[in-house]
Amino acid sequence: MATLTKQTLSTERMIASPSSNATEGKVVWMPTKSVWSGALTLIALTVGPLTFSWGAFALFVFSTAITICAGHSVGMHRLLIHRSFRTDKRIEYFLMYLGTLVGMAGPFGMIYAHDVRDWAQRQRDCHPLYAHRRSFFVDAWWQMHCAVKLRFPPTFVVEETVREDRFYQFLERTWMAQQLPWAIVFVAIGGWSWVVWGIAVRVSVSLTGHWLIGHFAHRRGHQGWRVDDVAVQGYNLPAFGLVTFGEAFHGNHHAFPQSARLGLEVGQIDLGWTFIRLLMALRLADEVKLPENTQARQGLQRLPDAGVYVPRACLRTCKGCPFSAKRT
Repeated sequence: MATLTKQTLSTERMIASPSSNATEGKVVWMPTKSVWSGALTLIALTVGPLTFSWGAFALFVFSTAITICAGHSVGMHRLLIHRSFRTDKRIEYFLMYLGTLVGMAGPFGMIYAHDVRDWAQRQRDCHPLYAHRRSFFVDAWWQMHCAVKLRFPPTFVVEETVREDRFYQFLERTWMAQQLPWAIVFVAIGGWSWVVWGIAVRVSVSLTGHWLIGHFAHRRGHQGWRVDDVAVQGYNLPAFGLVTFGEAFHGNHHAFPQSARLGLEVGQIDLGWTFIRLLMALRLADEVKLPENTQARQGLQRLPDAGVYVPRACLRTCKGCPFSAKRT
């Protein structure tokens, strides 16, 4: 059962000093990141069509759904980064393992990539890379092959319980190598077509899809909420809510970053939240954070022309709930 006591924001891992600056920096090429994503994408584009089979395609769909939903969305994002709910350590480790299989980074790399972007976007201004301000193809190159080297960055400090965890340290050291055991299994069962579609196509589609949602969700879309005095706003992409397991409701996430539920309003399908509710029903998850029981972001405003979406919480009585605005 979700805990309905007031909860505070998650740990602040980016420790800014008076000189910290989110705008001054240069974009630098990241060889390992670039070769990893570039090589897998090249294999997917050139070898994928030649090795297509319906079995390999089914493997791609199933493995992508499991790793993106349970691994990335629920495990890495909502649990590890935001601590939106609590679960047994063994389940947490399993979700982190699935999240590592997505092929973006290890646990520490994922936390840093998320938190430095989040810190930059919460400033009054930030570097164009963090805001996705450049053109489509320039942003694609920047996000998937480069990084910003800030001149005056904040200090990155991961909480001790995560930093000293040996399993997380293991995943961080071996996150790319984690694909190899599955390559052996896939080639033994379905041949090289399963390897290509179960690894190269899956990882390249996951990486490209992650960038695409980030690109458009920070530029335009449905906006039910606005945060004042920040460099970047988040937008919802309702058409992609289902295939992203709720991650496309990024405007809601900017408004309530600690919420375990991203599809907050009527009509917003959030399969990641459905998975968390399943864990709750099995008594495997508790201390669930929602907009009703977490601290609202400073400067948060409900937009009067938010459209046809009606916050679910408006359908019930919650004293002090930020969803108490009138329906539009």
